[in-house]
Amino acid sequence: MQHPQQPVIPEQSLDRDCTTLSRHVLQQFSSFTPEAQDISAIMNRIALAAKLISRRLSRAGLMAGTLGFTGETNVQGESVKKMDVYANDVFISVFKQSGLVCRLASEEMDQPYYIPENCPIGRYTLLYDPIDGSSNVDINLNVGSIFSIRQQEGEDLDGEAKDLLQSGDKQIASGYVLYGPSTVFVYSLGKGVHSFILDPSLGEFILAEENIQIPEHGAVYSVNEGNYWQWDESIREYIRYVHRHEGYTARYSGALVGDFHRILLQGGVFLYPGTTNKPEGKIRLLYESAPLAMLIEQAGGKASTGTQRLLDAVPDKLHARTPLVIGSQQDVELVESFITDWTRRKSDSEETGTAKVAKV
Repeated sequence: MQHPQQPVIPEQSLDRDCTTLSRHVLQQFSSFTPEAQDISAIMNRIALAAKLISRRLSRAGLMAGTLGFTGETNVQGESVKKMDVYANDVFISVFKQSGLVCRLASEEMDQPYYIPENCPIGRYTLLYDPIDGSSNVDINLNVGSIFSIRQQEGEDLDGEAKDLLQSGDKQIASGYVLYGPSTVFVYSLGKGVHSFILDPSLGEFILAEENIQIPEHGAVYSVNEGNYWQWDESIREYIRYVHRHEGYTARYSGALVGDFHRILLQGGVFLYPGTTNKPEGKIRLLYESAPLAMLIEQAGGKASTGTQRLLDAVPDKLHARTPLVIGSQQDVELVESFITDWTRRKSDSEETGTAKVAKV
């Protein structure tokens, strides 16, 4: 009796279906060390937070106490959304009793949240923006979460977490979660950038793409042009340049994670420059720009403050802000060239003016 031939399942397809986030993180390490176990466990906890937030967002219009503002302002002076509070509480709750991290630092909290019972063994700090682009929640547009993992240095006896005031090169890992038509988890441990999609039927993040590489140039420029007259002339000159040249298209959603994800996959540049009144910009260095800068460099792109490599920037306080220019290498360098050229011309003009006064 002949047995029917078994269907051949492509090996690649089977591997994709089986490669979960936790398995992939462990594969990033050469051996099953305590560090590998810790980082994998932390990633699993972040994934759990993402699943809880994703579920809440999918029901946002059906649940009381989910949409709208709380009536309070955070340490940044911004109005707090109810979803901001929920997401921040989710991150705290999933890391309590975990034994993994000693501190949680969020842009929604004035000071880090300490978990004393974890500190003897959990020598890591999680920095995060629980809901990026929360103004989009009430209108059902993309939002995201951004995270960064750092090793605790010293004892932090004064409770001020001064060891966190270091450059972005000190990050062990970084990533983000994009809540959209599907929930996407993107991370890097300094060995490439990898994306995963949440399969609701399994409750698992499944590998979608490994070693993402950003194109060297892209058509998209993403910036809030409503701030045009508040920028330095260098940024206005760049905007006039892309307006005059074919091949550029503007895309801006008001959610950094969504705009960044588009550029990571398709190329281009996102910029949030400082203004004449706030030259430090709006984007938080520790919670937003440094984590994304790590990702973009791992993907072959570039991140800059406009005048220096972003991962070289050292914050002077926990909630420090910085201008941000991030994306494809050629496009970031083009923006930098406008800033450099304008700064040089401004300096030459001032020197000429001083010379004329001296001559008189």
